[in-house]
Amino acid sequence: MKILVTGCAGFIGANFTRFLLENYPDDCVVGVDSLTYAASDEALEELCALGAERFAFYHADITSEKAIDEIFRREAPDVVVNFAAESHVDRSICDAALFISTNVDGVRVLLDASVRYGVRRFHQVSTDEVYGDLPLDSVEKFTESSPLLPSSPYSASKAAADLLTLAYARTHGLSVSISRSSNNYGRYQHREKLIPTVIFSALSGKSVPIYGDGKNERDWLCVIDNCRAIDMIVRHGRAGEIYNVGTGVSVDNLTMARKILSLLGKSNALIEHVDDRKGHDVKYRIDCAKIQRELGWKPQTEIDEGLSKTVKWYAERFES
Repeated sequence: MKILVTGCAGFIGANFTRFLLENYPDDCVVGVDSLTYAASDEALEELCALGAERFAFYHADITSEKAIDEIFRREAPDVVVNFAAESHVDRSICDAALFISTNVDGVRVLLDASVRYGVRRFHQVSTDEVYGDLPLDSVEKFTESSPLLPSSPYSASKAAADLLTLAYARTHGLSVSISRSSNNYGRYQHREKLIPTVIFSALSGKSVPIYGDGKNERDWLCVIDNCRAIDMIVRHGRAGEIYNVGTGVSVDNLTMARKILSLLGKSNALIEHVDDRKGHDVKYRIDCAKIQRELGWKPQTEIDEGLSKTVKWYAERFES
């Protein structure tokens, strides 16, 4: 099978591409990435070395209809898995236009090409942020049928892409699937995100910035567990379906920062509370019973184990 992975040099996309190359020796992977600031040079180098004859890389933007058409025409992929996205909420607050361009129109370009070239499955990688948030004292969980109530331009663009993907399934008969995962952590993540920010700030002896009171809760999912889930959905998930992917274990941002500081042997005194983010989501909590019931997926990485390995990986790459 030939799988086209967009955003292959980004955080989750790079991990997924590596997962495919390591676990499916008979598959070929076509990687596409525009190599923005969030791309990992290290990840791309490792993929090229690991893939040898089974990995082809294209430096291209998914919003470029000409470039995408040429790639589809040349490679004729069986499956498309779209990770390519602008993903930093703070940046979306300052510049929503870029997020609409990449996260919505870029998906439209990929969907059009998938219809035109007869792709067998188009998988859209989404986020639990499309559901909005919950009060801290809520015991509710978002299911795949919960209404979409995004809070930021970023999550709104991802919700729009989900709806567009489903519309192409109905209008054009395209076989699609969508995964909505909770917050991922692991190797290759850009340092603007919470966990790398805490690690590099602490190792630099700088203050560790935490928005507001730090009580905002997130379900932290090891990126490799998410890669396993996406792979299962692509290969065995029902067409036209949405699958939530998470652990069911919530940790607030302040506790997460303290866990990381403890692993680094640093003092909690480094934590500095800063002005809260505009429209900051309070709590995410998703019900993952569907993917567990239909595909037998369950997370395999406990948060303390996964976080310890992640902190070690970044610490080894720290340059003072």
